[in-house]
Amino acid sequence: MLIIPAIDLKDGQCVRLKQGVMEDATVFSENPGAMARHWIDQGARRLHLVDLNGAFAGRPKNELAIRDIVEAIGDEIPTQLGGGIRDLETIERYLDDGITYIIIGTAAVKTPGFLHDACNAFPGHIMVGLDAREGKVAVNGWSKVTGHDVVDLAKKFEDYGVEAIIYTDIGRDGMLSGVNIEATVELARALTIPVIASGGITNLDDIKALCEIELEGIMGAITGRAIYEGTLDFKSAQTLANDLSIKMKSGDKIIS
Repeated sequence: MLIIPAIDLKDGQCVRLKQGVMEDATVFSENPGAMARHWIDQGARRLHLVDLNGAFAGRPKNELAIRDIVEAIGDEIPTQLGGGIRDLETIERYLDDGITYIIIGTAAVKTPGFLHDACNAFPGHIMVGLDAREGKVAVNGWSKVTGHDVVDLAKKFEDYGVEAIIYTDIGRDGMLSGVNIEATVELARALTIPVIASGGITNLDDIKALCEIELEGIMGAITGRAIYEGTLDFKSAQTLANDLSIKMKSGDKIIS
């Protein structure tokens, strides 16, 4: 299982939000490229990038910082990027810049035809981010909760040809309150494409809990505040995930 460090960008800086509130941002670094290199040096095999300003504005706002990250890491590991991506031209530009996977969130929900076109135009490079509160999908930087059910939308987007679903429990994101295992498993079991869990990871116990359900279709977990505030040591987390994944795939049970 991949443990994926999050680099959330606001005004060119690396920050973390609590429950998606832009005014409640904590700055962790003013050098996104250096932060990306740090996580690679700690053993990261993928990075999760979010243009927070872009998510609220509906168009890219942190392209310079994103280019700095790509330049700093080269093609050493894949990157996945979301936030404010609403047209095919933006996707093409980011892929040309060196981003590996594009995450479409609000636009997937509001204009599914765009998602369908993106999957056709850039096969193998499109993921969908579904952010939910109590099972209902939220859009516009989490500021609006829709009536759409997470599982129903995910199954629809799977048919379009997306690579994976990134599932975030808004109520837990940035709160260090643990992962919503039940909802994550329910979603993974409904799909054949992989699910990446996000929101609430606090410590190694959460990593262990996720590894226990890896074979349900959980390919990775995104972590942010925990690794920045020190409640989770990233290197230890990825090492534990590696060891537990081997055990699970060999049929061994994880001993608590």
